[in-house]
Amino acid sequence: QVQLVESGGGLVQPGGSLRLSCAASSGGLNDYAIGWFRQVPGKEREGVSCISSSDRTTNYRDSVKGRFTISRDSAKNTVYLQMNNLKPEDTAVYFCAARSDTWAGCVPQTYWYDYWGQGTQVTVSS
Repeated sequence: QVQLVESGGGLVQPGGSLRLSCAASSGGLNDYAIGWFRQVPGKEREGVSCISSSDRTTNYRDSVKGRFTISRDSAKNTVYLQMNNLKPEDTAVYFCAARSDTWAGCVPQTYWYDYWGQGTQVTVSS
């Protein structure tokens, strides 16, 4: 079992940037597909991006394409979500999730993941 810890959230002005990190408090993430999700009160958790365990595949929801980048630092056992040109509608609690899978792809849907972090708040406001 892997325990996930997100960090890097905060308050940023529109157009600003943040980098979220997803690390494992025990074990490593290099054999896991990782997904980033976000949720606002009263709405369902939605997939933002994912990266396969082999790093061959990344996926992004349309609204963040060209602004967000997911990446993995295997030496640090950490997956990042670089968020640029942030917009007020990006405001949410962001979660990372993990699935142990050797498949070359990833699925940006909540049902596909087995482990979840506690989330980190991202607020985009002037």
